[in-house]
Amino acid sequence: MRYVVLLTETEPEAWDHATEAERQAVLVAHRAFDDEVARRGEVLGGRALDRSDTATTLRSVDGTWTVTDGPFAESAEQLGGFYVVDMPDLDAMIAAARLLPTGYTIEIRPVVDVPDY
Repeated sequence: MRYVVLLTETEPEAWDHATEAERQAVLVAHRAFDDEVARRGEVLGGRALDRSDTATTLRSVDGTWTVTDGPFAESAEQLGGFYVVDMPDLDAMIAAARLLPTGYTIEIRPVVDVPDY
């Protein structure tokens, strides 16, 4: 079986204020996770997401898409999956996302590179 592991943070700005030793401890833990998964299966891919305030959300209301900045969440909604795609810019990404079923709320968030990982 395949799984997506979604990592949530209560203090996303903590990384910005972390010492080098604290950052290295986080990376060591991630590598330990990677090693354990590799021992039992295979890491298929994954990335760190930029903060939620960088998100763009598409919501279908009566079959018409509305685009807003930032995340959209209701307690009744659950994340059902994720794509990792390479697009030339946000406008192209939004255009592609509009082709998905209107039953979804779509959050588009830039991926960030984590140095030294």
